[in-house]
Amino acid sequence: MKVAVFSTKSYDRQFLTDANVDNGHELIFHETLLNPASAALAAGCAAVCIFVNDAATADTLKILAAGGTQLIALRCTGYNNVDLKAAAELGIQVVRVTVYSPYSVAEHAVALLQCLNRKIHRAYNRTRDNNFTLDGLMGVDLHDRTVGIIGTGKIGQIFAKIMAHGFGCRLLGYDLYPNPTFESEMGGKYVTLPELFSQSDVISLHCPLTPENHYLINEAAIAQMKPGVMIINTSRGGLVETQAVIAGLRSKQIGALGLDVYEQESDLFFEDLSSEIMQDDQIDRLLSFPNVIMTGHQAFFTQEAIGTISQTTLASITEFAQGQPLSNEIKPPEKVPAMA
Repeated sequence: MKVAVFSTKSYDRQFLTDANVDNGHELIFHETLLNPASAALAAGCAAVCIFVNDAATADTLKILAAGGTQLIALRCTGYNNVDLKAAAELGIQVVRVTVYSPYSVAEHAVALLQCLNRKIHRAYNRTRDNNFTLDGLMGVDLHDRTVGIIGTGKIGQIFAKIMAHGFGCRLLGYDLYPNPTFESEMGGKYVTLPELFSQSDVISLHCPLTPENHYLINEAAIAQMKPGVMIINTSRGGLVETQAVIAGLRSKQIGALGLDVYEQESDLFFEDLSSEIMQDDQIDRLLSFPNVIMTGHQAFFTQEAIGTISQTTLASITEFAQGQPLSNEIKPPEKVPAMA
């Protein structure tokens, strides 16, 4: 089957090509993002493979459908960048990677947390200048601290296990669909969002982005939090209102912020802009704070995760080519309850 692969980097080409040995598809790699302007590149391709910042909007999907595309294969877990309703109306099926390495994202969240807590980023810069003073580098023991986890699926469960069993933290959780093991195995407790906000020393986001939880972390939510709270987001940028966290950092209501995702990342992340003048004033302001660490959507980026993503994506395309049921198909969502 002819497959157009968008947002291609060198590692995508390597891992997808390796995974394709057992599948035999014709992979056509494009470095550009998928959007209405680039969708015509997929003409004649029955399947299109995309990543997190590709825009599979209704307009994009219409162009793809006109060119013969019948399948969108996401090489990621999140699918908020795909108009599922429009896809269904156009007869385009959508698949994703439901599991790759939940350890990769959970471990990265812990890395951000401890780097911020123990000021590793600041110490690194100091010691490279032969400055070995300790002023301003004091952290806290995580033992007995309260960690609030929003989203207790596979990644949230692993993060919970690390924090509870590894650091001895008290766990609070919020999820529209509670997981019994969070309480039975991790010793966690499900609470309302206001309770989680008000009681947590650290809040880590591990939920998908939906219309209902867009800007989950906003001015009102931050006002309910403990002064000095640490917020970690390795999920989706749209969960956090950037202007609100900037205000929270300025007022010191937020004590530290670790981001692997950003609400306006589509024009920035996965690109080398080191020689450019940054046009995004919000990200400039964020990066000016000494208590903010941002990574460029790399939490998933381990050998194990990329290998599994590539194999799962190609296997889904093969299922489609052979007329088999799609194991990882996404259907247009039914109405879900709003975040309380």
